[in-house]
Amino acid sequence: MAYRRILTIQDISCVGQCSLTVALPILSACGHETAILPSAVLSTHTAGFSGWTCRDLTEDMPAINAHWNKEGLRFEAVYTGYLGSTRQIDYVKAIMNSTLTPEGLRIVDPAMADHGKLYPAFDMEYVEAMKSLCASADYLLPNVTEACFLTGIEYREEYDETYIEKLLTALHKLGAKNVILTGVGFHPAQTGVMISESGVRSYYCHRRLSENCHGTGDVYASAFVGALLKGLDAYTAAKIAADYTLLCMENTRGDKDHTYGVKFEPMLGTLMDMIRIARKMAARD
Repeated sequence: MAYRRILTIQDISCVGQCSLTVALPILSACGHETAILPSAVLSTHTAGFSGWTCRDLTEDMPAINAHWNKEGLRFEAVYTGYLGSTRQIDYVKAIMNSTLTPEGLRIVDPAMADHGKLYPAFDMEYVEAMKSLCASADYLLPNVTEACFLTGIEYREEYDETYIEKLLTALHKLGAKNVILTGVGFHPAQTGVMISESGVRSYYCHRRLSENCHGTGDVYASAFVGALLKGLDAYTAAKIAADYTLLCMENTRGDKDHTYGVKFEPMLGTLMDMIRIARKMAARD
């Protein structure tokens, strides 16, 4: 497959394995040219650290976009993660409209909520703005909480397949073409991913680890994007991303000094092997 140029837009923490410090190495390891647009620069991420600094880069985004347009730069995919404000969402939509190639993909991880609650920085005005970005997504990657906020469906800790089908239907009605719904578990010992691509729905489950690790959503989304843009279908990319994220969590277990993320870097070779094997299998089919 041709060498592809991807743009990912999200914040960057100088220390802490999340957002751009995860997306850039994972996408690059998958063999993609990865351009970045930091929405903010933080000294560390905000979970488990105190006294962190943050430089908001909202005002820089239009000028960066203007320069890219002047240079005629185009991207074959734009993948978004954590965005800090409704203004940033508006700028991201403008960047997508002006820099994507005609067949370029819009891949959106809404990154705004978990465990039934919005992240502290966000409110319902932000949710409404995020809806407009998600409506344009070729691939949308929410967790169950984010799907509830995007659709107005009541959040539940326990649910059945009918509830998840209702969420998927509502997300497609919002405008998303394909949906990868993460954190879907029908049994306490399991979690998984519900994939809705081109009208076909499928589910991949794996065992649930008891630990809550920071940044695993970013690891998952980046691995999914990396695999998808190597020509794999959404189910295969979702499975690879889930297996890789679980390996990264297992690789971090027992290290009490490493509480701020997962050790994903030593497992990058395994991710590349997963993608390579999956592509060979797809070529034989």
